[in-house]
Amino acid sequence: MKRIELGELTAQKEKYLGKEVTVCGWVRTSRDSKNVAFIELNDGSSLKHTQAVLDKSKFTADKLAGCLNLGAAVRVRGKLVEGMKAEAVEIAADSVELLGECPLEYPLQKKRHTMEYLRTIPHLRVRSNTFNAMFRIRSELSYAIHEFFHKNGFYYVHTPIITGSDCEGAGEIFKVTTMGYAPAVKSEEEYYASDFFGKQAGLTVSGQLEGEVMATAMGKIYTFGPTFRAENSNTTRHAAEFWQVEPEVAFAEIDDIIEIATDMIKYITRYVLDNCADELKFFEERFEQGLTAKLRNVAESEFARVDYAEAIELLLKSGKKFDYPVEWGCDLQTEHERYLTDEVFCKPVFVVNYPKEIKSFYMKLNPDGKTVAATDLLVPGVGEIIGCSERENDYKKLLKAIEVRGMKMSDYEQYLDLRKFGSVPHSGFGLGLERMLMYVTGIGNIRDTQIYPRTKNYLA
Repeated sequence: MKRIELGELTAQKEKYLGKEVTVCGWVRTSRDSKNVAFIELNDGSSLKHTQAVLDKSKFTADKLAGCLNLGAAVRVRGKLVEGMKAEAVEIAADSVELLGECPLEYPLQKKRHTMEYLRTIPHLRVRSNTFNAMFRIRSELSYAIHEFFHKNGFYYVHTPIITGSDCEGAGEIFKVTTMGYAPAVKSEEEYYASDFFGKQAGLTVSGQLEGEVMATAMGKIYTFGPTFRAENSNTTRHAAEFWQVEPEVAFAEIDDIIEIATDMIKYITRYVLDNCADELKFFEERFEQGLTAKLRNVAESEFARVDYAEAIELLLKSGKKFDYPVEWGCDLQTEHERYLTDEVFCKPVFVVNYPKEIKSFYMKLNPDGKTVAATDLLVPGVGEIIGCSERENDYKKLLKAIEVRGMKMSDYEQYLDLRKFGSVPHSGFGLGLERMLMYVTGIGNIRDTQIYPRTKNYLA
């Protein structure tokens, strides 16, 4: 089917003005009058729609039947001419052909639908302007992430989706099995011994452990893929399946990885600003006023840095009544993070040196014996988007951390071996793609950054 994409028509209009063109697309809006009809088409190549003008003297009623219905797929041939709006083009149609009919009960009508309603039709909502813009930015942001690491000498590695260990040690793993309910099985050990792998397996919560293996051979690596958490958190910021970016760097201490994280966030933010102007304008008009200025501030300003203990003091002295009590040793909640980013620093801030009890077993113990070399990057409006740490490279200290937490030692034998054979200081972080998308679009719910969100009690 020879056609010209609508995005190309608008981007290179001087090339096509006055010429006959053939385009295809879905009808987004239509208007009909006695002598002329108008349809606005979108084929996915641009956020903007292209209007086709149909002089009804050229078309029989039978030929137009169904072509004006919202959601219908059509092919239009005609001359490209200047549009009524500045910089716009439109097609003076000579022919129109119905490729895919759409009934009048098509769910996406001209009225503005709520985000809650659109979640009930995930297979169609991407045709709305909001989700068309969202997934366009998601694509560009993903490309920018790969470009940043490629330009900075990182190797892209693919870590396993199915794993036998729990990286975070929190037990929030989705189990992978080929066996159904088996009431005759006498014990858990017997059950898993008969399973596909001969032991318990699950979906990965992080590619970090395998990433460390690769970094201790290749120096600088990153993973970028789906991760899974069976966390019973029905919030606007949590999903059971999400995409995560995880670099791992050998010979890097905590300050080194903070610098890399800062550079990456600035790079990908600039990329979106430079390449998604139409989409950002759309989100700024409908979801977050000042969005573009906020992103420019991220790209151009220095990030703040505060010690965890100092952050606790700031919260205690705030005079605010938080739903979750604040004291040294508590895990910062969203309301705490939002106060620090939105009211104290008014820009992204790294909180460093968390108490060891609230962080993962693999994080490097600081000389004080109470805190670890870990940091979270908090951003205004969202909270945490990066979790970052220097990894414990001392064999005895890592062994003790595993023992204290009662973790299964056999699951981490290879991980411990890395501390035996040429151990080096090394660090890494994880960036949740969907949370970054929430930040750059102003969308308030993680469910609206994914095609098919996977959350508690929801599997569309």
